[in-house]
Amino acid sequence: QLQLVQSGGGLVQPGGSLTLSCQASGFSLDLYAIGWFRQLPGKERAGISCISSEGDVTDGIDSVKGRFSTSRDNAKNTVYLQLSELKPEDTGVYYCAFSANTDVGWSNCATSLVSSEFVGWGQGTQVTVSS
Repeated sequence: QLQLVQSGGGLVQPGGSLTLSCQASGFSLDLYAIGWFRQLPGKERAGISCISSEGDVTDGIDSVKGRFSTSRDNAKNTVYLQLSELKPEDTGVYYCAFSANTDVGWSNCATSLVSSEFVGWGQGTQVTVSS
């Protein structure tokens, strides 16, 4: 079965760090662009970043710029989201998914991150920032 499997969420204190993983199961991830999104309580899903098959990163929401970073290790078939300087308002469910924007293709990221242009969502992982 082809799917993205997420891991790495949890409870962390304000100012702390976490690394989220998104691993491909059943196929090779190296040709695909992958996006990271989050859904905060009561809010719509918002795009954090997208990383192309070549490792170029497109940033999404301003509130995480400079604190979150995206990377990939194709040898491990995994894309990562490193979260640092975490704040209570970062609490929510984080998702990864394939970029399926028809204008740029499966390997690249569009300049804006729209959730409807992503498919094959991971199961989501809860991040809770609290003291």
